[in-house]
Amino acid sequence: MQAKLQEEYRRRIIPVLLERYRYRNVHQVPRIEKVVINTCVASASSIKEALEVAQADLGLITGQKPIVTLSKKNVSNFKLRKHQEIGSKVTLRGRIMYEFLERFIFAALPRIRDFRGVSAKAFDGHGNYTIGISDQSIFPEVELDKVKYTIGFDITIVTTASTNEEARSLLAEVGMPFSDKK
Repeated sequence: MQAKLQEEYRRRIIPVLLERYRYRNVHQVPRIEKVVINTCVASASSIKEALEVAQADLGLITGQKPIVTLSKKNVSNFKLRKHQEIGSKVTLRGRIMYEFLERFIFAALPRIRDFRGVSAKAFDGHGNYTIGISDQSIFPEVELDKVKYTIGFDITIVTTASTNEEARSLLAEVGMPFSDKK
């Protein structure tokens, strides 16, 4: 069974983008390929416990088991050693990706205090959008009573759009609340 957002993309968004950018083929219309959620726990004395909590919360939010990320080099000022476990990440595709985006856009983002929309300047020049979330408690799956550590996330939405303008149009049609709507 398809997610509502995926069904809406196929039914409503593809024709809108086809008309707006005058694509010759349906396959030229930009689509969301994957969503990567990444978290990094600062090196601390209780890094093992914080890493476990981050993995548990990331797994709870995404519904998928996260993988552990390792440091690439030694940084003595941060007491960081090469190949030390420092964070975790999840890559979502397909139905699970659309379900996560639905919850993120329509349930989690409005729960941010003093939320006025997301920045439209966070595109990387190749049609990918990255947003930083400073607190995991905005997600409805996380119980506030059980939050031990505040964990931030980087959420990257990877699209097949070739320009930032096309990616912005795609995400705006999906429902991403940009702060400077045109």
